[in-house]
Amino acid sequence: MGRLPIAAFVALFAFGGDAAARDLRISHQWNTNDIRHAVATVLADEVAKSNTDLTIKIFPKRELYKPREQYEPLMSGELDMSIYPLAYSGKRHPEYNLTLMPGLVKNHDHASRLVRSEFMGEIEEILAKDDLMVLIHGYLAGGFAGTEGCVKRPTDIDGKVARAAGAAFESMLSGAGATIKSMPSSRIYDEMDAGALQVANTSSASFVSFKLYEQVRCFTPAGDYALWFMYHPVLMNKSTFDALTPAQQTALLSAARKAETYFSQEAVKQDDLARQVFVDKGVEVVEMDEIDYVEWFGVAKETAYEAFLADMPNGMRLLNLALSVQ
Repeated sequence: MGRLPIAAFVALFAFGGDAAARDLRISHQWNTNDIRHAVATVLADEVAKSNTDLTIKIFPKRELYKPREQYEPLMSGELDMSIYPLAYSGKRHPEYNLTLMPGLVKNHDHASRLVRSEFMGEIEEILAKDDLMVLIHGYLAGGFAGTEGCVKRPTDIDGKVARAAGAAFESMLSGAGATIKSMPSSRIYDEMDAGALQVANTSSASFVSFKLYEQVRCFTPAGDYALWFMYHPVLMNKSTFDALTPAQQTALLSAARKAETYFSQEAVKQDDLARQVFVDKGVEVVEMDEIDYVEWFGVAKETAYEAFLADMPNGMRLLNLALSVQ
């Protein structure tokens, strides 16, 4: 029997039998009871139903990479997918810092409009240059809690020792008169217990999972107005996606739409759950109103936003695109 031509051999390998079967890996840093792991599970389960020889294997709890070290493996295709807070790569692309800026997103409805906006389109163009694509959009919200009282307005934090989630928030809280103490969210409980921390800013999920209701007198959850929203997309290597069969691409995109719907619904539930847990634990719960939000945003413009523009002098156009989404 003669040898097959190389082109015929490649075609046989690519399209014959089970050769199109693919295993994709998705990485994230959270525990298996976290909403972000649940999003990955929905994605994997929906793909499994498609019968397209496509499988998604989930690697939680930093099993493959440290949280901030996932971007480069994604770029190279060493890693297929990740649930990745985009602001983690703000040093590589300062534009990404706008996905974690005080007051840029007011509430979950606002977040849903922002991810469909021209602003997000430009963010996706930057990702594309790194051979990345957004498979699933998602924002998670957070709030404030205080050991001595409520945090609604900037004056409430003056003179307090505070922990903020992200450099932009540290800048804003410092501008409001707080002394900043940087730490991972896992340290908040112990620092409050020792009397070394009076105010914390973190995600709704972290407020519950770290039992901060045992340490604080007042909780300000995300409601109609909030300051802390962090973009947590599911990113995928674009070349890896392009190498899938058309049927696999269709199945993956269909699964992603269902997972994104789940993400947006559960993100709201996270805030509602945190609010109810703190109420049930006897903690005072207050919410920011529009006046509170405007005061905070004024401080943010003079601190976090000025710092962003100092690092990225040509960033005003992109910032204005984001702020134009109402």
